[in-house]
Amino acid sequence: MRYANYMSGDPHERSLASRLRLAVVRLNRRLRAQRVADDVSLTQIAALSTLHKCGPLTPGQLAAKEGVQPPSMTRVIAALEEMGFVERRPHPTDGRQAIVELSDDGRTFVRKAISVREAWLDRQLAELGEEELEVLSRAAEIIDRMAGN
Repeated sequence: MRYANYMSGDPHERSLASRLRLAVVRLNRRLRAQRVADDVSLTQIAALSTLHKCGPLTPGQLAAKEGVQPPSMTRVIAALEEMGFVERRPHPTDGRQAIVELSDDGRTFVRKAISVREAWLDRQLAELGEEELEVLSRAAEIIDRMAGN
């Protein structure tokens, strides 16, 4: 069965694309609500997560990965530096640049944030049956592939 078979001719019935998009958005919203600290913004958490995943980056690289303008990222980095979550060091080959990396406190914060979110998700998964868990396991593989990871 091809994707076209999942599309309804009824304009009031949602397509698979619409249902999947809404489900992913809602799940993401629920996961983001599982917060370690209210004084760290979602933008700051996203920057920390990118540094955790990618390692040290220049502010420009971090801004590009987060899809924000460099001046905005400069403010995010300054706030994270003030909180003790990131450190700046000189770029090894370009004196005009800096390298931003997680501090020990930043790594601890990111690990805790991941742990809190995964604990919430584990509780939700524990409520499901074996068949539903198998379907979600396969869906996670497919969604990961669709996302290009």
